[in-house]
Amino acid sequence: MAQTLFDKVWNKHVLTGKEGEPQLLYIDLHLIHEVTSPQAFEGLRLQKRQLRRPDLTFATLDHNVPTIDIFNIRDEIANKQITTLQKNVKDFGVHIFDMGSDEQGIVHMVGPETGLTQPGKTIVCGDSHTATHGAFGAIAFGIGTSEVEHVFATQTLWQTKPKNLKIEVSGKLQPGVYAKDIILHLINQHGVDFGTGYALEFTGETIQSLSMEGRMTICNMAIEGGAKYGIIQPDETTFEYIKGRPYAQNFNQSIGEWQKLYSDEDAHFDKVITLDVTNLEPQVTWGTNPEMGVNFSSPFPEIQNINDERAYNYMGLKPGQKAEDIDLGYVFLGSCTNARLSDLIEASHIVKGKKVHPKITAIVVPGSRTVKKEAESLGLDKVFKEAGFEWREPGCSMCLGMNPDQVPEGVHCASTSNRNFEGRQGKGARTHLVSPAMAAAAAINGKFVDVRKVVV
Repeated sequence: MAQTLFDKVWNKHVLTGKEGEPQLLYIDLHLIHEVTSPQAFEGLRLQKRQLRRPDLTFATLDHNVPTIDIFNIRDEIANKQITTLQKNVKDFGVHIFDMGSDEQGIVHMVGPETGLTQPGKTIVCGDSHTATHGAFGAIAFGIGTSEVEHVFATQTLWQTKPKNLKIEVSGKLQPGVYAKDIILHLINQHGVDFGTGYALEFTGETIQSLSMEGRMTICNMAIEGGAKYGIIQPDETTFEYIKGRPYAQNFNQSIGEWQKLYSDEDAHFDKVITLDVTNLEPQVTWGTNPEMGVNFSSPFPEIQNINDERAYNYMGLKPGQKAEDIDLGYVFLGSCTNARLSDLIEASHIVKGKKVHPKITAIVVPGSRTVKKEAESLGLDKVFKEAGFEWREPGCSMCLGMNPDQVPEGVHCASTSNRNFEGRQGKGARTHLVSPAMAAAAAINGKFVDVRKVVV
């Protein structure tokens, strides 16, 4: 019987349970960080249980870490969460990418970079953006703290299989339009809940032409469309990315199986969405969820409901205004969505030889130590610093208000992150989601500009 890519991976991991009912899945890789793991470890202690598979569990520190002086953690709660994880991994025999280590970084960066993330795996993490790893042809999803404990104890998880939704993307992107614009546009067009109950498979010539970094950006934001899962067929681009990475020593033995991971031609999808990106413009969000966005040239929409009214009030904007009218004060280049080397390279091309606008505070936060070192070897740190950007240590940083990097109240921030919720980047912060190139151009110009006219 014909199967989708998602079906193939799922069915191989079912230990028991009937389709349509909760099924027990075996979990190949469990990634953890300091925020959602403490209670789960404590649960094991209370029950006097050991970790079922410490060898399949890997930890990093990301959400709370400072990005200026990483060992000077002033927030008591943040410090407690970090030191607790350090103690827990020691007590339970888990490998950690620790503070200041060569591999430390955002959890959804270190998995792919180390070679832990591989096609055909089931991957979980106590973080909603775990779908990022689906870019490799894996089933990857975020879980809650009680589920983290369940995986700790059993290396399994009860899940109900979702329906399949194919998103077929065609057309060649214009210079200055990127993977981030594709996913923002999809969410704008179809809403923040169009993927609820589905696994999203992103297909088509446009997806196939993207780098692994671009594919990870798209799968990263599947959750913003309401889906737990985003997945992309692994191909030569995938295999080339994985080859030679530290935890991919099984490469030669596994590639034959990986090449079988694709949706059969006559596989059934419960729903299909098509998108031609030939004329797609750079995207900018104006409101307080990723659905509230527009093409760069389009005016902000009229108020349709109380949610729109609240969003306009919170953001200090009005219908009919355009992206270029936003009074920006901050620019953030970072997050698990867009803090990879290719993102920083693209942004550096725009800022090289120029200066950050006097009214803008601009920071660059590489998503991992690996990216930071690679960027510095290319001299990108000098390009950004000479332009007036702050060059920081790796971490989640200004994506969310759980560390010292926060946007001041009432200030508009051009951000390469994934969420523009109220207070996401700090109390009263006003977040506008864009691509790295759009953010970089905004830093230089002091406002949003059409980056297609900048990137030639």
